This record gives sequence, C-alpha cells and structure tokens, in this order.
Amino acid sequence: MAAFGRLSSIATTAALTAALAAGTALPALAAAPTATPAATTAAAAAAKPDYATWQADIAVVLDEADAYVAARIAAAPAGEKPAIVLDIDNTSLETDYSSAIPTPAIRRTLALANFAHARGVKIFFVSARPDLIQPITEYNLKKVGYPVDGLYSRSFLDLFTEVSKFKTAQRVKIEKNGYTIIANIGNNTTDLTGGHAERTFKLPDYDGQLS
Repeated sequence: MAAFGRLSSIATTAALTAALAAGTALPALAAAPTATPAATTAAAAAAKPDYATWQADIAVVLDEADAYVAARIAAAPAGEKPAIVLDIDNTSLETDYSSAIPTPAIRRTLALANFAHARGVKIFFVSARPDLIQPITEYNLKKVGYPVDGLYSRSFLDLFTEVSKFKTAQRVKIEKNGYTIIANIGNNTTDLTGGHAERTFKLPDYDGQLS
C-alpha cells in the first residue's frame, strides 16, 4: 500500500505542477471536519515528527554509515568495483517534508554519496517509482547534486511484483555487472531485505508514516 500511496503523491504533485505552469486555478481543498478530543489525540499520536527531529534521527544512522563507508573504501582490495545503492523517497530526497520542485536532497545522504563517489564508488538508485517518470527523477537527482551511475525504477509489469523482490532483483543485476555493493541505504524494510549488500542502513520511517 505504501507504494501506491507514493504513486498517488507523485501524481498529485505532477497535477499541481501542471496547473501552476498553465496559470490555472488550483482546486479548492475541502474543509476538514471538526475533530473530537479523542480524534485529535489519535491524530497527534500518528503525526510524523517535525523536520528537525527527522534530520536528527537521520544523522544518527548516517554517522554510522559514514564511518563504515570511509573505512570500507580505505580497505578496498585492488581491482574491486565498489558501489552504494540508495532508495530515493525520504532516503535521498526530502519527499514527505518538502513541496519544492525539484525536491531537495537530504543533505547527509548527498554528502555521503559525493564523498564515496569522489573515491571511486559508483552510486546506484533503486526506487519503487514507475519508470514512466524516470527522466524527471534522474533530472531531480542530478539537479540537487547527486552523482547518478544508474537508476532502476519499475516498469508496468514490475508494479505487480512485491517491492522487496523488485529491489533485490535490481541489486542482483548490479552485482552481475561486476560491482560489490558495500552499502544499501533506505528508509523501508522493502529497500533492504533480500541480501546482496555487505551492509544495510535503515533511515527512519516512523512505522510507515514516511512512504
């Protein structure tokens, strides 16, 4: 369901962007119903953390990833082709915290990607996004400063495959091209399960609140 929610979010963003570009009026939003105290309490409990908390939680994970990647690069054997695999939404881009176009990079992820890439590590992106918008996705990633050595997104048929299986299959493809995936970074378990990476690093998704 998270994947379909993400597609819906992408479609909505695209529609709003088109309306703005055309100078047409945006549709009015329906007024939210008045919440009861119980509903308000439940909504507050389910609300995603504020931006500063999210960034702090990301930093805890990426501090560990930074140290590992630096040490792993230093110890890489001659002739190895190291690679890092990154998820996109809420791992590389601030999808759920920004309405800006292009979507801004998550600064810590960007810094790690550029640090590794400057030292010969290839950066691959594996996303549940549909390949219909792959050119837009690649443009966004490059525009905000990411090196993009490969971008894997889902074809129409892939939309009927479990996200975790799709993502695992893409990592297998990367390995078959001779790369050693030294780190796989994502914010959902579907980004990370299935093996084919030496280390995985999970960014916060707050029990599925971030798509």
